[in-house]
Amino acid sequence: MSTPAPIGADAVIPPRASKLASRLRLARLRARARGALEAGREVQVARGARVRVDGGRVRLGDGCLLGPGSRIEAAGGTVSIGAGARLGERSVIVALSEVTVGAGAVVGEWAVVSDVDPAAADVERPVRLQALSPEPIAIGEGARVGAHAALGSGARVAAGGTVGSYAVVPTPPRPA
Repeated sequence: MSTPAPIGADAVIPPRASKLASRLRLARLRARARGALEAGREVQVARGARVRVDGGRVRLGDGCLLGPGSRIEAAGGTVSIGAGARLGERSVIVALSEVTVGAGAVVGEWAVVSDVDPAAADVERPVRLQALSPEPIAIGEGARVGAHAALGSGARVAAGGTVGSYAVVPTPPRPA
């Protein structure tokens, strides 16, 4: 069974580039990650895509796509991109705990997925000085996150679910 071509305003289409150029970009990302980046077969890396690993791990599944200018920041956390998943142009994933993008899922252009929020416990203290509160994010298989959408810590997108363009999925409320 073949995968249908992406359609609609939030479709992430692979850029036209040679496979050799994509492999060289992946090799450069692996070298910079110093063993913290695992990649499957046929991973496509577009021009300008970046992966920064500071104490975390990044796993790229078979046939996934990192779009032009997309960025993955694993600062102590784990990022897992499933087989055939696509990250759109200039999309950003930040992980201090864990971010999982399921197989065949799409993260649209300029979307932000961050598993960390400031813990705004003290109203008298500036937010930039308060502790961070990371909680894992899970994007299910075949799910779509629209262009310019933002997912906060602890967000969950069900398998096959959709987050609309420009939507904000905040941190779920914590039990008292």
